[in-house]
Amino acid sequence: MRAIYLIGFMAAGKTSVGKALAEKMEVRVIDLDNYIEEKLAWDIPSIFERKGEVYFRDEEQSALQELPTSNIIVTTGGGVVLRKENRNHMKENGYVVYLEATVDTIFERLSQQDGRPLAKGKSRSDIEKLAEKRQPYYEDADLTVQTDGKTIEQVADEIFAWIKSIEIA
Repeated sequence: MRAIYLIGFMAAGKTSVGKALAEKMEVRVIDLDNYIEEKLAWDIPSIFERKGEVYFRDEEQSALQELPTSNIIVTTGGGVVLRKENRNHMKENGYVVYLEATVDTIFERLSQQDGRPLAKGKSRSDIEKLAEKRQPYYEDADLTVQTDGKTIEQVADEIFAWIKSIEIA
């Protein structure tokens, strides 16, 4: 099976859905942000604070290209789509699945979490502008799954059914 790349805005559910989907499909899941943190021995907020976003995006691109491209699910950070090289790599090596959520849902989830440097101290309007900027890149996915009002299992089931239908075809 080709790699499955879960993309979407921060707090869309990529990590949670990735874990559930990996269990269903009996494949490994790698969270790209966690991979970067382990590789650099720094957490994401520290990387942004000490080295800046450009440095982080360089490391993100490098890490994405280091990962296997078969029998794996990769949960990405929300900004991985900002670089054309990343979008091309994911399209060429796997299935790209966009987990979509409304700005209201995203803002609500972000208000309950820490450790998101690009969301820290941001208003709903700021989050909406950032999401709108990334939207065209997300929409280029092979599959879009709306996550609002669905459980993690429901989203994972939807992706699993789609993957089965194209892998068998």
